[in-house]
Amino acid sequence: MMISGIILAGGKSTRMGRDKGMLEIGGKRLIGRLVDGLQRIFPEVIIVANVPGLYDDLGVRVVPDLIPDKGSLGGIYTAAAIAGHPWAFVMACDMPFFNPSLIRYLATLSGDWDAVVPYTDDWEPLYALYAKTCLPHMERLIHSGDLKIARFFPHVRVRRVRKEELEPYDPEGLSLYNMNTPEEFARAEEWWRQLSSTG
Repeated sequence: MMISGIILAGGKSTRMGRDKGMLEIGGKRLIGRLVDGLQRIFPEVIIVANVPGLYDDLGVRVVPDLIPDKGSLGGIYTAAAIAGHPWAFVMACDMPFFNPSLIRYLATLSGDWDAVVPYTDDWEPLYALYAKTCLPHMERLIHSGDLKIARFFPHVRVRRVRKEELEPYDPEGLSLYNMNTPEEFARAEEWWRQLSSTG
């Protein structure tokens, strides 16, 4: 599979109040779970992070944002640029319900597109695939100061993956859940306990 798996862990975690990449669920650091899961799918896994040494124990390459302080768009740009393959599957470090079946399905859709992006009530750009062909369009937005990710979508071929297409692979609807606050983290822990007890 000519795709790199890349975890974005470069955010400032302002609303969480602590580094989201260091959160633990089910007795294991979340980012470690994501690395292990992505390594079972993709030939290359990289973390984009801006704190030196924080993830050295995970045994994967860690790269800082190529253009600092440009938010999620800057992280996606970095991911696509540093990927050793033509495509990058990008996911945020704060998504606790890792779903290999859904990720593999999204990967099969790349084809002749430039990006494969789930769309539920809005775009889900932090659980998506980007080809290197997106880079000049992202770069133009970054240099203009416009950091809204979806603004470059009209300039590339985007495969929109709608909610009903995701459901067979994600019946609980948890795969795209991300945690920005302590309350969202607590909710994820409760769901994790419920799933673990029924699994």
